[in-house]
Amino acid sequence: MIVFAASGKGGVGQSVTSCNLAYRLSLHGISTAYVDFDLGSPSAGAVFEIGSVDSGAATGNGLHSYLLGHDSIRLRVDVRASTHRKALHSRRSRGAALVLLPGGEGCGEAVSADDRQVVRRCRELLLDLDSTFKVVIVDLGAGRSVAMQIALEATRPLDMPDNEVCWLVYHRWTRQHLMSAKRLVHGPKGLLARAVELGYGLDDLLTRIRFVRTVVPCVTEEHAAGGGPQAAWLLEQHDVLRSLAAEYRLGDSVLLGEVPVDRVLQWREQIVLDADVGAGIANWATVAAFDDLARRLVDRATWVPV
Repeated sequence: MIVFAASGKGGVGQSVTSCNLAYRLSLHGISTAYVDFDLGSPSAGAVFEIGSVDSGAATGNGLHSYLLGHDSIRLRVDVRASTHRKALHSRRSRGAALVLLPGGEGCGEAVSADDRQVVRRCRELLLDLDSTFKVVIVDLGAGRSVAMQIALEATRPLDMPDNEVCWLVYHRWTRQHLMSAKRLVHGPKGLLARAVELGYGLDDLLTRIRFVRTVVPCVTEEHAAGGGPQAAWLLEQHDVLRSLAAEYRLGDSVLLGEVPVDRVLQWREQIVLDADVGAGIANWATVAAFDDLARRLVDRATWVPV
């Protein structure tokens, strides 16, 4: 399974959520490769706390250099063996493989989706990873980026007819972020419109897109009843957002999952370990949300027509 991670706006927690998703998949025995395809600001190395690639790989070693044909060696970093975080490093023998392919640090030379060689190299890399790992997560960065265009070109059904390709679109639980996610997917120059131009079947692609809501506050009827006017207002806004999501075709039927508000992730983008919960630092609800995302991602029932 090749999974592209995208978002309409920055600051939605796309990378930290995707990294935690990759970690949870590996804990469940699913070998996972994480490709940092954010050409402008690669950050997965920092989330995994791998100092040598915390801002991307040095010139000549990262994904950017490979796409441009400067280097045929694709740097692959064993996350558990290379991380500086002791609690994560000590679990290096636990779970399936988790490998990071970092982006390039300070990339100055632009890549283009119109460059056939760039698209070809991307396709070859994805096919290679797909044959080695059960899940390949490709972080495309935010917006209608060049990375997203290259991803669409590289995975056209004509060129990769037998590979399972899925899309996760991240957005925060606000009206502005819902609007941005709608434009990214359903807009006149969005993901679907561009994909159809490249020969994708619209109905099939809709089946392969799911949404992830991030920074979702926990607001229930019980909270509203005991929390005064503000809690009641929050509950009302939550209902408004649910209606808006359904109107924008981002509703529950195409939802992979939600990640709650978490103070740990607000202060520090990191992998949330079970040990963090045990120490009273992190919330169990966040770990449960990441686990649920991992479970649903590889569940065939998730990817049926809605």
